[in-house]
Amino acid sequence: MNINTKTLVSITEANQNFSRVARLVDENGAAVILKNNIPRYLVLDFSQAEAEQTVSDEDVMSVSKRLIEKNRRAYEVLAK
Repeated sequence: MNINTKTLVSITEANQNFSRVARLVDENGAAVILKNNIPRYLVLDFSQAEAEQTVSDEDVMSVSKRLIEKNRRAYEVLAK
């Protein structure tokens, strides 16, 4: 994951000025909150988070087909 250094905010600053964090998310799509100078929290626009979690039916079907092919012998044994 690439992190834009302009979106880094310390946890202290996020606590004292959350509106700045919200503004960064509005402008850049995400903000990273640092705890002890280590990226700890990711704040995303809600619509972006929903899009990240959505998987198309085609993707699910292709993974299913690949797993079935890979394990075909085991499925045939189980079917008996």
